[in-house]
Amino acid sequence: MVALSFNLEAGSRQIPHHTASYLESGGALGYAVTGLVGVFVGANYLANRLAGFPMGQTGELFSAGAILIITVFVGVKVASTIVTLFYYIIEGEK
Repeated sequence: MVALSFNLEAGSRQIPHHTASYLESGGALGYAVTGLVGVFVGANYLANRLAGFPMGQTGELFSAGAILIITVFVGVKVASTIVTLFYYIIEGEK
């Protein structure tokens, strides 16, 4: 948003383009590795309880097992993809 509001240089100081690319790849890699954990222990891809992820009690903050981990990696992937897309759009306007 800084790059859209001010200019590309100000946005690049906040999150450099190469950092956004690394975060984008890291989010996808983390998602895949989380899914492969289930496969390696003999469960389905992205399995939750069967893969051995700890399940808490209903109502606790960390009660969903792998779902929190998967959601964080998806969030990192989506956010960094949007940042990368904004950089490409702004660079294309010059």
